[in-house]
Amino acid sequence: MGPDQDDRSGDDRRPPPGSPVLEAILENERKRRYLGKRLDIAGDRVDTDLLGDIVRHGPVLEVLLEKPLDRREIEARLDVSRATSHRYTQWLDEQGFIEKVGGRFRLTWRGAVIAEEILRFEANVRTAHKLTPLLDAVCEDHRDFILEPFVDATIAVAESDDPYRPIERFIALVGESETFRGFNTTHMAPLVLGEFHQQVFEETDTEIIYLPHIVEKLFETYPERAQEAIDRGHLALRTRDELPYGLALFDERVGIGGYDETTGLMQVFVDTDAPIACEWAERVYASVRADSNPLDAKTDLTR
Repeated sequence: MGPDQDDRSGDDRRPPPGSPVLEAILENERKRRYLGKRLDIAGDRVDTDLLGDIVRHGPVLEVLLEKPLDRREIEARLDVSRATSHRYTQWLDEQGFIEKVGGRFRLTWRGAVIAEEILRFEANVRTAHKLTPLLDAVCEDHRDFILEPFVDATIAVAESDDPYRPIERFIALVGESETFRGFNTTHMAPLVLGEFHQQVFEETDTEIIYLPHIVEKLFETYPERAQEAIDRGHLALRTRDELPYGLALFDERVGIGGYDETTGLMQVFVDTDAPIACEWAERVYASVRADSNPLDAKTDLTR
C-alpha cells in the first residue's frame, strides 16, 4: 500500500528534492520561458542563419560524436559524395567544431557540446510531435509537465475506429500491477467501468486522489464494495478541489491521461518505464498528495 492516509508528506507540504538530473530538467523548464529575454539582455543572440546551418550539419556532428572518422568513413556513414563531405567538414572546421588530427576529423570540445544539444533538440521536437494529442489536452496552467522523460513513451490515442484504445491501455497496465496510485483517473476509467474497479477493490493495493464529487459518485455506484476495500486497508482515497491531467503510477511504469473537457472522455494515454519519468511522476504525485485531504470514512461516507 502507499503512504499512510494521514501522512502529509512533511511539514512544508513539498515533495523531497529529486535527483540532480531531474532537478536540472525542472530548472531548465522553469527558465525556458525567459530564455529569450535573458539572451536579449546579454545582447549576443546567435544569427538564425547560423542556427540553421548548425542543424543542417548535425548529421556530421552526430557521427563524429561516436568517434573520429576520416573523409571516406564520413562519406560512407552519411551516404554523401566527396564534394559534399568536403563542404561539410570545411564549414565545421571554420566554425571551430571539428579539427583534423592524423587524417581523421574529430570534434572539438565546443563541437561535442553543439552535437549533444542538436540531438537533444531533435529528441524534444520529436517528442512534442508525438505527444501533440496530450499537449493539446493538458491545461496550459499546468506547466509541471515536461517532455524530456517521455522520449520513448508508448502513446495510445482515441481514434474514430478505436475510441477506447487509451482506456484499454490503462486497464491493461493496472491489471499487470500489484500497486496503483493516481489522481484524476476518472477519465481513464469511468465509474461505470467495472473491470477497473474490481481490480482496485479486490486485487491492486490502491491510493487515488479524486475530486470530492467523484468520491460521492464512487460510493453511490459501489457503496458496499468500496467501503469493504477501505475497511480492509486495500483502498485509500484522498480528495482535492482541483486536479490537473490524470496521472497513474504503476509498479514499474507511469502514465498520463489527457481528456476532452467537453465530453470528459480520455483522448490520449501516454506511458513509459523511463527512470527519470518515474521519478518526475513520483514528485508530481507527492506534491498533489500533500495538498489533498485523506478521506475520513466514518465521517465523509455516511453523509
